Amino acid sequence: MPRVMLGGLLGGLAMWIVGFIFWGTPLSMLALGRTDDAASVAIQASLKQYLGPLGTGAYPIPWPDTPLGTQAYGEGPVALVMFNAQGFARLDTGAMLGGLILGIVCTLILAFALERVTRGMTFGGRLTIVGLFAVAITAYSQIGQPIFNHAPWGYYIYLWISEVASWLAAGAVIAWALPKPKQSVEPEVASAEPADPPLE
Repeated sequence: MPRVMLGGLLGGLAMWIVGFIFWGTPLSMLALGRTDDAASVAIQASLKQYLGPLGTGAYPIPWPDTPLGTQAYGEGPVALVMFNAQGFARLDTGAMLGGLILGIVCTLILAFALERVTRGMTFGGRLTIVGLFAVAITAYSQIGQPIFNHAPWGYYIYLWISEVASWLAAGAVIAWALPKPKQSVEPEVASAEPADPPLE
């Protein structure tokens, strides 16, 4: 149990560090489009004017469930605006701390699961299990967004890669921390050859 807890805690920290590298550094610009300052201010003012009274939420633009909205949606352009009515720092300390706690909770669950289902497996076997599940689950949830919802491919491929890397880092730490498989010792087999006759 102590090694499971240690693996979960350190695995959560490893996941957080990898996530920060992908999203808390200039590397994250690979996933994002960019507007100039004038366009950014104009778009922000429009968001405040039209979505501010409605409050924080996810808004499809245009709204597709009216005759006019359906036509406009088909003609494009379209957007799904993840709107937050309040401002916050780009690297929000509270959000980063909350993300670390969430990562530790998730990796503790992973550590307990691996301890139960991979008992007796090697480090490589455990990491392979984590990698296969990470690729399969995150591919459906993230790569599925461009497929199902016509979301930008670049952003979600980057997000998918970052999530797979985070789970692999956590899985490697957990696999290292879990008890190692016991190596079986083969008993010595008595020789069936007859003993040499005594010297006269």
